[in-house]
Amino acid sequence: ERAVNEHDIDTVFHLGAQAIVGTARRSPVPTFDANIRGTYNLLEACRIHSDLVSRIVIASSDKAYGEQTQLPYVESMPLSGRNPYDVSKSCADLIAQSYYYTYGTPVGIARCGNVYGGGDLNWSRIVPGAVRSFLEGCRPVIRSDGQYVRDYIYVKDIARAYILLADGLENEEVHGGAFNFGNDEPVTVIELVREIQGLLEASHLDPDIQATTQGEIQAQYLSSAKAREVLGWSPEYDSTTGLSETIEWYREFLGQ
Repeated sequence: ERAVNEHDIDTVFHLGAQAIVGTARRSPVPTFDANIRGTYNLLEACRIHSDLVSRIVIASSDKAYGEQTQLPYVESMPLSGRNPYDVSKSCADLIAQSYYYTYGTPVGIARCGNVYGGGDLNWSRIVPGAVRSFLEGCRPVIRSDGQYVRDYIYVKDIARAYILLADGLENEEVHGGAFNFGNDEPVTVIELVREIQGLLEASHLDPDIQATTQGEIQAQYLSSAKAREVLGWSPEYDSTTGLSETIEWYREFLGQ
């Protein structure tokens, strides 16, 4: 609240969260504390200073949808998280909607696929973990059986999505709306790792498939049709271009 008030903030991007699914499973209460309480604290500060704040972008996730009988996810589907991380995103998303419907708080909700790109030092995630392993001459570890399906989207496309959504909040019809942002090209984990392997010419390093994952949904991917139609957004990076830039970032960062 002090930051919003003292600096005359008119636009808020709420990206703060405990963002690791495995950490949430091991430590649900700190995850709920950060992701749920953190969201209503921020929204309450914005409500109190509604004379200053004119647009708020909430970073939700495809995980907020939970397990659905039909795919891809579309924005009209109910939010049905069951595992701790998924529940935290469902709750934060619903709280944001509540502030809009009750107080008219100008929120826009971005439900994103799995974001990857340079700067992510959470090595338990598949892209940074696999890239680092290949660069260091090690077999990358795949915790699942490799057949889990996800929607991977490059971080630059998501940064542009957040900005377009914030700009879109100039239109009151966008207020309270949720928008999916994904590549519309779901792939399995092993397919993603194989692409990284090919880009790094590391065919001699086969992935270590451990199949120990618990509590994750088999297939999650999005339809971004609404974002394309309403906001004029579409991804500019295909997987090869995004992964190539990502690899170069880690190569420099790791001195490889």
